[in-house]
Amino acid sequence: MSKFELLMPKLGESVQEATIITWFKKAGDTVEEDEAILEIATDKVDSEIPSPVDGVIEKIFFETNAVVPVGEVIAIINMGGDTSAQPEKTETIAERISTEEIKPEKEVKTSANDILPTRFYSPLVKSIAKTENISISELESLKGSGISGRVRKQDILQYMNESKQVRPDTKKEIPVIKPPQVIPSAGDQIVEMDRMRRLIADHMVMSKQVSPHVCNFIEVDVTALVMWRDKIKDSFFAKEKTKLTFMPVFIEATAKALREYPGINASVDGYNIILKRDINIGMAVALPSGNLIVPVVRNADQKSLIGLAHSVNNLAEQARTNKLSPDDIQNGTFTISNFGTFRNLSGTPIINQPQVAILATGNIEKKPAVLETPTGDVIAIRHKMILSLSYDHRVVDGAMAGAFLYRLKEILEDFDVNRTI
Repeated sequence: MSKFELLMPKLGESVQEATIITWFKKAGDTVEEDEAILEIATDKVDSEIPSPVDGVIEKIFFETNAVVPVGEVIAIINMGGDTSAQPEKTETIAERISTEEIKPEKEVKTSANDILPTRFYSPLVKSIAKTENISISELESLKGSGISGRVRKQDILQYMNESKQVRPDTKKEIPVIKPPQVIPSAGDQIVEMDRMRRLIADHMVMSKQVSPHVCNFIEVDVTALVMWRDKIKDSFFAKEKTKLTFMPVFIEATAKALREYPGINASVDGYNIILKRDINIGMAVALPSGNLIVPVVRNADQKSLIGLAHSVNNLAEQARTNKLSPDDIQNGTFTISNFGTFRNLSGTPIINQPQVAILATGNIEKKPAVLETPTGDVIAIRHKMILSLSYDHRVVDGAMAGAFLYRLKEILEDFDVNRTI
């Protein structure tokens, strides 16, 4: 009789744990190779996990909504069909927590102000605690929402938002503003945020707390680009079987400008600025649920316009049908948010941490404009749009941001209306 241990997979390099959303199978059910067994979620993406083997589900170790560390056994699959015997490994982290059998990793000397942990903390929770200078005694005082009171990521983030934070470098207390309490009135409808909306909310608040945001605007004449697209879009679709939108051109131009201004294609680590080698451009995609996700076009500066068009359309479709892989939304170095999709002139998007800038593209509209000609100035109808750049003023000054935005304007306005692809 052969048994297979199904482990919680590692969905991305930075992922340490995942939440079980739904079990598609229960103990005793037959499962085929590549058949979906369960759906899990991380702070990045939701994924269905297929069975690597044929067999019968012998035992499931975690219930729905459990937060499970990467590499932990979540189920046993009996590949011989005999479910009468117990699997060799039946003890899991959840069971050890419930029986209080988890001990500290090693013996350490303690003082009156230093205590040992009495319960299990995931690597992610310990990492957040270390980064935010949260002591073991503080962790021990938290009421966890996980199995047997286990402290989860959202518990420690909530604690941070409800208390005063202490910066490790200065030991200076920085008060965190608590949101006002809202009491619903009669007839008000209360809609609980879904999991993705909660993650978005936490990420946006964190970004505003981390980065001092500044935003620059510039108007761009994209008449040549509009004329070129109108001329070529039908033949492009006939040949490539995919639509030609403006986004591939925006990504192409942005990638070129980022190569010239590497300080915009960067991240911040303490007092270090990390200039990214790769140019991986994320594009914000609105989902049918009303939420937002940012798939990433990797190595955008190395792709042709045709390649960018396919990448953009494929990623957008996968995002809307919930088929993105964890790798599709990781390692972005810069983001574009297209406000023009909603016929908006412009916007001031929030930086997608740990990046240092984000570009907003507005709606393209016909406007009267003054043009210089050999015989004098004339008023003509031109296609114009507004670009805005939100940037982290810790490391990006107005001069660099303004120069980058103006260079992007030049690239778009110099678009060759006779360009072939």
